Amino acid sequence: MKRALAVLALVGTSVACGLNTDTVAPELENLNISTPSVGQKTFIPTIGEKFPRMEVQTTHGKIVLPDYYTDRGKWFVLFSHPADFTPVCTTEFVEFQKHYDQFRALNTELIGLSEDQVWSHIKWIEWIKDKTGVQIEFPIIADVGGKVAKTLNMLPKGGVDTVRAVFVVDDKGIIRAILYYPLENGRNIPEIIRLVKALQTTDKYGVATPANWYADKIQWTGPSIFNGKDYVIIPPATTVGQAKRRLQEAKEGKYQCLDWWFCFKELPAGF
Repeated sequence: MKRALAVLALVGTSVACGLNTDTVAPELENLNISTPSVGQKTFIPTIGEKFPRMEVQTTHGKIVLPDYYTDRGKWFVLFSHPADFTPVCTTEFVEFQKHYDQFRALNTELIGLSEDQVWSHIKWIEWIKDKTGVQIEFPIIADVGGKVAKTLNMLPKGGVDTVRAVFVVDDKGIIRAILYYPLENGRNIPEIIRLVKALQTTDKYGVATPANWYADKIQWTGPSIFNGKDYVIIPPATTVGQAKRRLQEAKEGKYQCLDWWFCFKELPAGF
């Protein structure tokens, strides 16, 4: 039977969805991540599936997923981003770090991913600290070649950059929720916290949670990198000349910039 990929699937619980925790996790090395021929079976991650075991290179060194977290009884949230030194991704990383203690309070760790080299990740982390004062503490996977992205179906149709995927994995290594966002739109980090809290509440009490459950107990604010204001991001410059003009126009007050690739502005009133 063909498995349908769950897009924005927010309900994945052992009580409500009948998770099979005895499922055997597929080994990454045994996965065929090339384009499948007609009738050929391939692994597509779904809620209730064991997270595939894989060794990954990160900014914290090589680690094996999901063992690195499950061996310590931890949940984890794996989230992908298209590329380092991109504005939407930068706002997301700052927000994930700002909310890291709230994830930890739920016995949950964070791990990011893109197809950039590890030294690009390290330099980007330095840039974030220098420009925003925020030190990124969680590891980032350097998925050079996109093996993990292909395995976890993180690539858009016809695209080469990973979408903004989110995998919530419990302390037994079971995928409990999967979310996908497009490249242009950043994720709502408090909603991911709410989701983890809901999943753990279902496990603990054997209940289901309604729409907007727990939302009143979470602080919802705009991006801290913009001091909570609803600024929107200008697409990054694509030429040297355009990059120079961006910085000059920022000096003239047309918009604000943290760097030539990270410029933003306010929308008209009443947008």
